[in-house]
Amino acid sequence: MLQWLADLHQSFTAFNVFRYITFRTGGAVMTALLFVFLFGPAMISMLRLKQGKGQPIRTDGPQSHLLTKKGTPTMGGLMILAGIAVATLLWANLFNIYIWAVLLVMLGFGMIGFYDDYLKVTKQTHNGLSGKTRLAIEAVISGVAVVIIMTMGKSGLSTSVAFPFFKDLLLNLGVFFAIFGMFVIVAAGNAVNLTDGLDGLAIVPVMIAAGTFGLIAYLSGNVRFADYLQIHYVAGVGELAVVCGAVMGAGLGFLWFNAPPAQVFMGDTGSLALGGLLGTVAVATKHEIVLAVVGGLFVLEAVSVIVQVASFKLTGKRVFKMAPIHHHFEQLGWTEPQVVIRFWIVAVVLALAGLATLKLR
Repeated sequence: MLQWLADLHQSFTAFNVFRYITFRTGGAVMTALLFVFLFGPAMISMLRLKQGKGQPIRTDGPQSHLLTKKGTPTMGGLMILAGIAVATLLWANLFNIYIWAVLLVMLGFGMIGFYDDYLKVTKQTHNGLSGKTRLAIEAVISGVAVVIIMTMGKSGLSTSVAFPFFKDLLLNLGVFFAIFGMFVIVAAGNAVNLTDGLDGLAIVPVMIAAGTFGLIAYLSGNVRFADYLQIHYVAGVGELAVVCGAVMGAGLGFLWFNAPPAQVFMGDTGSLALGGLLGTVAVATKHEIVLAVVGGLFVLEAVSVIVQVASFKLTGKRVFKMAPIHHHFEQLGWTEPQVVIRFWIVAVVLALAGLATLKLR
């Protein structure tokens, strides 16, 4: 009898691994990866059947794209978001409010992107949802998420901006932190959206950023590690490592189909949602400024568009041969694989620089 009880106790002890965030993060990676692998081909076939001509290609973009990318279906972000959602619901602690804040932004931004893609595909034009309407809806969704994060965090810290390289420097914005948080999330979503212009260009930097912020979330949510590294401890955010793991797994699965020549594009459905997700994780972990370092490639892409538009309106001249900046390098003679792989290298370097901020204080 005693031996039976001992064996029973040992059996239940084996399930203790599910308490560990690291184990569940690994589970989320594999679940999301397998989900996209298994259901990806069927989704791509369905999208190709429904869309016919696929995503409309910019006539003012690189002329080679009119030949190499014509007819490729878009909205492939659906398989990424589905993989992330399934893996998160299976492996994350669903009593953790940060999980729901991140899912709210991801799915909300995903719906905006889906509707935008739908309008473009059905009308075969680049004029989807109007920019003002899109930004307004994004602001509302991100605003709700930021308020949730503010109410869950520790008083004082939840409304403050933390600065890398400084141990205790905080700028308390009070209620205005909601506006700052909204800006971070909306800017991140649209920056990733602008980066998604070549096969595999956006998804790998997203995975790199997700892996980096998965580690940051784990460390920030562990009181011992946070104290050792002298970063701000935020109770509960460690669970976001599971979501970041799901992003990596779903991203790897999608890359299988998005590798040149792409069988499917993620579209605004995926890029807008993934950027918003990263922005929300950054706000929750109090590493908003570090996001600008880790996601420096996305920042560069967004800034190149802003500079190009501002320069043309003010002076009538263009700074870049074409914006976003990845098209500029194509116009300089770089092949698409050269642009993509070199931008991946830049993303890795920036991620390492972002991680360095955790220790250099």
